Amino acid sequence: MTLNILSTTLLLAGSITASVLPRAGKELKPLMTVDFPDPAVIGIGNGAWLSFATNGNGKRVQVAKTTSGLGGPWNLLDNDLLPTIGSWSTGHNTWAPDVRRVGSKYVLYYASEAKDGGKHCVAAAVSDTVLGPYKPDDSPIACHKEKGGAIDISGFTDSDGKNYVVYKIDGNSIGPGGSCGNSNYGSPGSVPTPLMLQEMGSDGTTKVGEPVQILDKGPYDGPLIEAPQIIKKDGLYVVLFSSNCYSTTLYDISYATSASLKGPYEKAVKPLAVTGDPFDLTAPGGAQATDDGRSLVFHADCQVEGGKKRCLYTKDIKIEGGIVSFV
Repeated sequence: MTLNILSTTLLLAGSITASVLPRAGKELKPLMTVDFPDPAVIGIGNGAWLSFATNGNGKRVQVAKTTSGLGGPWNLLDNDLLPTIGSWSTGHNTWAPDVRRVGSKYVLYYASEAKDGGKHCVAAAVSDTVLGPYKPDDSPIACHKEKGGAIDISGFTDSDGKNYVVYKIDGNSIGPGGSCGNSNYGSPGSVPTPLMLQEMGSDGTTKVGEPVQILDKGPYDGPLIEAPQIIKKDGLYVVLFSSNCYSTTLYDISYATSASLKGPYEKAVKPLAVTGDPFDLTAPGGAQATDDGRSLVFHADCQVEGGKKRCLYTKDIKIEGGIVSFV
């Protein structure tokens, strides 16, 4: 049964104390003052964590480490996780990586620019160790070039052991113009930006069947939705995603929920984070939760050497009664 988030929110509004509600304008400091957009996160034991980010600082895939819990301190590592890239790719614009432990291997999911036409495809690479180097598969997982390409892939293993990836069809890359290249939902010529779910084999790299659409932009999402991640908490599937264009102050962290992996998903009536609420941040987005659903990493605009960039942030969350909130 799909949860009715609006009804749940109204019922709980009078019973939740102010002490657990997010406070507008609350200060949150970046974990590193370096450009580190679209972060993913994986725990490696004994309070140590790794986070991975879009190309930058001379690396196709950036990686940072802390040995003291998610709160840090964090340090940018010099490792190049993906020194070689799939033969289908130009090697440019490698975006939004995700690393998952699948069996005895580590799988790196990433998006990169394809040689024929310049649109992005999503793909996988495999390593025996979490810091690589990763060996890329010869072929991408998905491209959807006629629909704008594919980006923002992340992995998910369900409670039955089946593996999946979720990614975005990058429709705004062929949009009519506007914010991030697309017009808003419902406007003439606006191109869809659906989120797709693809089952994968036990190796995490082999496709099983065809992808299915689980979500798309709506009236409050502006020109796009993107940056999906699926987590499961107490039998409830949660898709984290961002709405609007990353380069505007409308960018956000949103979510949708379902009792079934393949949906239908119901979007929350209010984003988890927007500019200025619940933190004094601009354009929060690109979020990923830890596997236990207790913490979130994400980026937001920040001032670093060289101007405005996107820095790494973290905050604990809770998922309760179909509602995701910061704690």
